[in-house]
Amino acid sequence: MPKIPEKIHELTVGQLAARSGAAVSALHFYEAKGLISSRRTSGNQRRYSRDTLRRVAFVRAAQRVGIPLATIRDALAELPEERTPTKEDWARLSEKWRSELEERIRQLNRLRDHLTDCIGCGCLSLETCVLSNPDDVFGERLTGSRLLAERR
Repeated sequence: MPKIPEKIHELTVGQLAARSGAAVSALHFYEAKGLISSRRTSGNQRRYSRDTLRRVAFVRAAQRVGIPLATIRDALAELPEERTPTKEDWARLSEKWRSELEERIRQLNRLRDHLTDCIGCGCLSLETCVLSNPDDVFGERLTGSRLLAERR
Protein backbone atom coordinates (compact mmCIF):
# COMPACT_ATOMS: atom_id res chain seq x y z
CA MET A 1 0.00 0.00 0.00
CA PRO A 2 1.50 3.37 -0.95
CA LYS A 3 2.55 5.55 1.97
CA ILE A 4 1.45 9.15 2.04
CA PRO A 5 3.83 11.53 3.79
CA GLU A 6 2.36 13.23 6.87
CA LYS A 7 3.00 16.66 5.37
CA ILE A 8 0.59 15.94 2.49
CA HIS A 9 -2.87 16.99 3.59
CA GLU A 10 -4.67 16.33 0.32
CA LEU A 11 -4.87 13.24 -1.85
CA THR A 12 -5.42 12.81 -5.56
CA VAL A 13 -8.22 10.49 -6.62
CA GLY A 14 -5.60 7.88 -7.54
CA GLN A 15 -3.98 8.08 -4.10
CA LEU A 16 -7.35 7.85 -2.41
CA ALA A 17 -8.28 4.83 -4.53
CA ALA A 18 -4.97 3.09 -3.80
CA ARG A 19 -5.18 3.71 -0.04
CA SER A 20 -8.91 2.96 0.36
CA GLY A 21 -9.20 -0.02 -1.98
CA ALA A 22 -12.15 1.63 -3.74
CA ALA A 23 -12.13 2.05 -7.50
CA VAL A 24 -11.76 5.58 -8.88
CA SER A 25 -15.22 5.22 -10.42
CA ALA A 26 -16.64 4.30 -7.00
CA LEU A 27 -15.06 7.40 -5.47
CA HIS A 28 -16.57 9.56 -8.20
CA PHE A 29 -19.93 7.88 -7.54
CA TYR A 30 -19.63 8.47 -3.78
CA GLU A 31 -18.87 12.12 -4.47
CA ALA A 32 -21.84 12.46 -6.83
CA LYS A 33 -24.07 10.98 -4.11
CA GLY A 34 -22.76 13.42 -1.49
CA LEU A 35 -20.91 10.83 0.59
CA ILE A 36 -17.50 12.44 0.17
CA SER A 37 -16.34 15.79 -1.16
CA SER A 38 -13.32 17.24 -2.89
CA ARG A 39 -12.01 20.57 -3.99
CA ARG A 40 -10.82 21.30 -7.50
CA THR A 41 -7.39 22.58 -8.40
CA SER A 42 -6.84 25.32 -10.98
CA GLY A 43 -6.36 22.45 -13.45
CA ASN A 44 -9.78 21.03 -12.43
CA GLN A 45 -8.28 17.99 -10.69
CA ARG A 46 -9.94 16.60 -7.59
CA ARG A 47 -8.18 16.86 -4.24
CA TYR A 48 -9.48 15.04 -1.18
CA SER A 49 -8.60 15.84 2.41
CA ARG A 50 -6.98 13.02 4.38
CA ASP A 51 -10.12 12.47 6.48
CA THR A 52 -11.82 11.24 3.30
CA LEU A 53 -9.95 7.94 3.73
CA ARG A 54 -11.86 7.23 6.94
CA ARG A 55 -15.14 8.39 5.37
CA VAL A 56 -14.66 5.97 2.48
CA ALA A 57 -13.93 3.16 4.95
CA PHE A 58 -17.10 4.12 6.84
CA VAL A 59 -19.16 4.04 3.62
CA ARG A 60 -17.77 0.69 2.55
CA ALA A 61 -18.32 -0.90 5.97
CA ALA A 62 -21.91 0.34 6.07
CA GLN A 63 -22.53 -0.91 2.53
CA ARG A 64 -21.19 -4.37 3.43
CA VAL A 65 -23.88 -4.74 6.07
CA GLY A 66 -26.56 -3.60 3.63
CA ILE A 67 -27.15 0.01 4.64
CA PRO A 68 -28.53 2.06 1.72
CA LEU A 69 -26.34 4.90 0.45
CA ALA A 70 -28.99 7.52 1.28
CA THR A 71 -28.94 6.37 4.91
CA ILE A 72 -25.15 6.46 4.95
CA ARG A 73 -25.17 9.98 3.49
CA ASP A 74 -27.60 11.13 6.20
CA ALA A 75 -25.36 9.61 8.87
CA LEU A 76 -22.23 11.28 7.51
CA ALA A 77 -24.08 14.60 7.36
CA GLU A 78 -24.32 14.46 11.17
CA LEU A 79 -20.53 14.54 11.45
CA PRO A 80 -18.47 17.74 11.34
CA GLU A 81 -16.64 18.38 8.06
CA GLU A 82 -12.90 17.81 8.01
CA ARG A 83 -13.03 15.27 10.82
CA THR A 84 -12.63 11.56 10.46
CA PRO A 85 -15.45 9.39 11.80
CA THR A 86 -14.36 7.83 15.06
CA LYS A 87 -15.16 4.51 16.70
CA GLU A 88 -17.69 6.38 18.87
CA ASP A 89 -19.30 7.93 15.76
CA TRP A 90 -19.65 4.48 14.21
CA ALA A 91 -21.17 3.06 17.40
CA ARG A 92 -23.69 5.91 17.71
CA LEU A 93 -24.72 5.91 14.06
CA SER A 94 -24.80 2.13 13.65
CA GLU A 95 -27.11 1.84 16.67
CA LYS A 96 -29.73 3.64 14.61
CA TRP A 97 -29.43 0.93 11.94
CA ARG A 98 -29.77 -1.99 14.34
CA SER A 99 -33.55 -2.50 13.96
CA GLU A 100 -33.31 -2.39 10.16
CA LEU A 101 -30.51 -4.97 10.22
CA GLU A 102 -32.41 -7.17 12.67
CA GLU A 103 -35.40 -7.16 10.30
CA ARG A 104 -33.18 -8.13 7.37
CA ILE A 105 -31.66 -10.94 9.41
CA ARG A 106 -35.14 -12.16 10.33
CA GLN A 107 -36.15 -12.17 6.65
CA LEU A 108 -32.98 -14.00 5.61
CA ASN A 109 -33.45 -16.60 8.32
CA ARG A 110 -37.03 -17.15 7.15
CA LEU A 111 -35.80 -17.50 3.57
CA ARG A 112 -33.17 -20.04 4.64
CA ASP A 113 -35.59 -22.02 6.79
CA HIS A 114 -38.36 -22.19 4.20
CA LEU A 115 -36.39 -22.34 0.97
CA THR A 116 -37.03 -26.06 0.55
CA ASP A 117 -40.77 -25.47 0.99
CA CYS A 118 -40.96 -23.52 -2.28
CA ILE A 119 -43.05 -24.96 -5.05
CA GLY A 120 -40.85 -26.89 -7.44
CA CYS A 121 -42.08 -25.01 -10.49
CA GLY A 122 -41.03 -21.70 -8.97
CA CYS A 123 -44.42 -20.00 -9.16
CA LEU A 124 -44.41 -19.09 -5.43
CA SER A 125 -48.16 -19.22 -4.92
CA LEU A 126 -49.28 -16.12 -3.02
CA GLU A 127 -51.80 -18.26 -1.16
CA THR A 128 -49.41 -20.75 0.36
CA CYS A 129 -45.85 -19.48 0.00
CA VAL A 130 -44.30 -18.74 3.38
CA LEU A 131 -41.62 -16.63 1.70
CA SER A 132 -43.64 -14.15 -0.32
CA ASN A 133 -46.74 -14.22 1.90
CA PRO A 134 -45.87 -15.14 5.49
CA ASP A 135 -48.95 -15.62 7.67
CA ASP A 136 -51.16 -14.66 4.69
CA VAL A 137 -50.77 -10.96 5.50
CA PHE A 138 -51.49 -9.96 1.91
CA GLY A 139 -54.78 -11.84 1.88
CA GLU A 140 -55.96 -9.90 4.90
CA ARG A 141 -55.05 -6.48 3.49
CA LEU A 142 -55.10 -6.50 -0.30
CA THR A 143 -56.24 -8.40 -3.34
CA GLY A 144 -54.64 -8.73 -6.75
CA SER A 145 -52.49 -10.96 -8.87
CA ARG A 146 -49.21 -9.28 -7.97
CA LEU A 147 -48.35 -7.95 -4.55
CA LEU A 148 -45.05 -6.42 -3.50
CA ALA A 149 -43.82 -6.16 0.05
CA GLU A 150 -44.11 -2.61 1.30
CA ARG A 151 -40.96 -0.64 2.13
CA ARG A 152 -40.80 0.99 5.51
